[in-house]
Amino acid sequence: MIEYLYIALAIVVAGLVLLVGLVATRTRRTGPSDLAQRRESTTSPTEPRVGDDAETPRDTPTRVIDDVVLPDEVASGADTQVLPPIEKPDPAAGRLRRLADRLTRSQATLGRALLSLLSKDKLDEATWEEIEETLLAADVGVAPTQELVQRLKSKVRGQSVSGPEAHELLRAELLNLVDPTLDRELHADRNGVKPGVVMVVGVNGVGKTTTVGKIARVLVAQDKDVLLGAADTFRAAAADQLQTWGERVGVPTVRGAEGADPSSVAFAAAKAGIEQEVDTVLIDTAGRLHTKTGLMDELGKMKRVLEKQVDVDEVLLVIDATTGQNGLSQARIFAEVVNVTGIVLTKLDGTAKGGIVIAVQRELGVPVKLVGLGEGADDLAPFEAEAFVDALLDA
Repeated sequence: MIEYLYIALAIVVAGLVLLVGLVATRTRRTGPSDLAQRRESTTSPTEPRVGDDAETPRDTPTRVIDDVVLPDEVASGADTQVLPPIEKPDPAAGRLRRLADRLTRSQATLGRALLSLLSKDKLDEATWEEIEETLLAADVGVAPTQELVQRLKSKVRGQSVSGPEAHELLRAELLNLVDPTLDRELHADRNGVKPGVVMVVGVNGVGKTTTVGKIARVLVAQDKDVLLGAADTFRAAAADQLQTWGERVGVPTVRGAEGADPSSVAFAAAKAGIEQEVDTVLIDTAGRLHTKTGLMDELGKMKRVLEKQVDVDEVLLVIDATTGQNGLSQARIFAEVVNVTGIVLTKLDGTAKGGIVIAVQRELGVPVKLVGLGEGADDLAPFEAEAFVDALLDA
């Protein structure tokens, strides 16, 4: 038994001696420096070592402090789009006369045709029928046409009329129809503590928003302090467009969220006009078909809401002159709902049917106060009866 114990002990000792020899041999092969390097390679380089930045150049150039927008500069609007300088609109006074050449080119067809017929050697019934047809084609309207023909007949009494005489006769009669005695002043002045308020209404596509922007330019040219109300909340682009028009002449815009109650926006604009002590508040409204009862009722509501805190001095109906007699049916309904006080005729330079001025005034009993003569920012002009008739006759 003791012999077996000695044998086991000798085997253990021999194993220990063999193990110590193997460790010593591995240590001699690797050396202390290799072990240190191996331990270092297993350590994560959490920070760059000295010289790393110099050995590995930057991919981008170093920025200086001037290249950086600081937080206080961001708050003050630095590095944002710079608005264009505020424009100075053309003076409103005499603007129609300055644009008379453009109006003459588009409207003189009517005057030349009438003068040619009146200067005929013989003014028979066929000639008078031609005169009547010419006036009707120019959208003068049935009643005004019949009135003008009867007055001309009574003046010439069947006798031929010379060129200058025909011109003076026709000028006098057309001027009588256009009626220079009508009050064409735009009533938009501040009254005490309350601003003048102007609502601009009309059907879709006649250019109401653009017209409001151009009216603002007319008023700014008259040194009035103006505020815009973007009550067309059905089209987000309408409010953006109106605000752009205002920014160009330094006029602020009150607007609401898309789909907001337009009456509330109009009310807010009027309130802001009172608080900011402006001269005039211009309210842009959404286009609506005159046949849509609900939308027309909404327009009436807007006017009533406004009148809870201010007087609505003007309700301007915008009519596209190229629609001719179709614009009259629109005008009748709008006049019934919101008591239209004046007409704005747009695109008057694009049609030879200048007689719409006469027809719409007769239909509504209210004057044409402004006319649009082009696409330019300052192509909206206060209507002047004599300048208009002279343009018709190419005078």
